[in-house]
Amino acid sequence: MKKSLILKAIVGAVICLAVGGLSGIVTADSIPNWYSTLNKPSFNPPNWIFGPVWTFLYTLMGISAGIIWEKGLEREEVREALQIFGVHLLLNAFWTILFFGFQTPEIALAEILILLITIILYTRRFYRIDHISGWMQVPYIAWVSFATILNLSIVWLN
Repeated sequence: MKKSLILKAIVGAVICLAVGGLSGIVTADSIPNWYSTLNKPSFNPPNWIFGPVWTFLYTLMGISAGIIWEKGLEREEVREALQIFGVHLLLNAFWTILFFGFQTPEIALAEILILLITIILYTRRFYRIDHISGWMQVPYIAWVSFATILNLSIVWLN
């Protein structure tokens, strides 16, 4: 494996994990206070599961972005795919701010739908450039789809 690919995968993972870490800071204060008071559906996972799942997903998406980056920024399709990925990463962080920071699940629900669309868009582009990188997004799409249903349920129950 090329050193440049490893470096780009590490940089991608570190960037994604940093976004996750910042999101975790916003979330931390709301979990024991506001979030614990909400009515949640029976399928709501225990709080301890979110950290490991998000760590895995941020690492996977960062490695995947590194693989695409390795294909060459001189290629327009690579630049466009990574731009959509960057927008998605901002939307990912913004959902946490809306849901936990501002405590507005209704607005967060609208935002997570846009987030899910951007994930699908960049995944399709990643897949066209590198099939493995595209497939690496399947767990993320599944988790955000589940999170969308969870967000909707919380809005409905509260």
